[in-house]
Amino acid sequence: MRLIPVIAAALILFCSCPSFAQGWIEYASQQDFFTINFPGEPEVQDSTYDTAYFITLPARVYSHQNGPSRYSVTVVNYGDAAERHAALVVSCQADIGGGDSCNNHTATDLRSAMDDATWHLLQREAELTHFVYYQADRVAGRTLHLKNSDGSLTFAAVNMHEDRLYILEGTVPADAPPPMLFQQSLGFLDQEGRRIRYATTYANGFPAPPRDR
Repeated sequence: MRLIPVIAAALILFCSCPSFAQGWIEYASQQDFFTINFPGEPEVQDSTYDTAYFITLPARVYSHQNGPSRYSVTVVNYGDAAERHAALVVSCQADIGGGDSCNNHTATDLRSAMDDATWHLLQREAELTHFVYYQADRVAGRTLHLKNSDGSLTFAAVNMHEDRLYILEGTVPADAPPPMLFQQSLGFLDQEGRRIRYATTYANGFPAPPRDR
């Protein structure tokens, strides 16, 4: 469940700072089934992502720079992870001539995706000031705050929904309001473009609970 008082405080801050609020939009991607508030139309770039268990997956990066502030959502599609891991097993067996060393890590790769993404965020040269489990519309995730060496702040979040990994990063200067609204505005869309909110906690890889709306 989201922290409503925190959101309310962020909205007050958002509304009371014209330079911060100017140009903010509710952005939706039907390609990657999410919605979020950006300070303007984001640039969209195709990319790739190396997983914890040695496969490379297609990714898409949505980013926007607002002066010295930077915001991004990286979406990694694990939809064909099983196929890529199967190919990796075939290649491994061809290399070593069979045996038990060539295991299929599809399930482990999917289960570890959020933790691996969080681990990479934690490896940066920054001070970790906040790190907790959280939920976005009851989709389980991780959230962390980093104080960077130049004094800027990064608010990051990692979620996984329907085999898509979502990595959010908002970075602002030391004297700017923290990017809390960006981080907390993440939502997930269904095939018809409707925002999803579950009645109970959603965990990727398990049956989806009923929807609250």
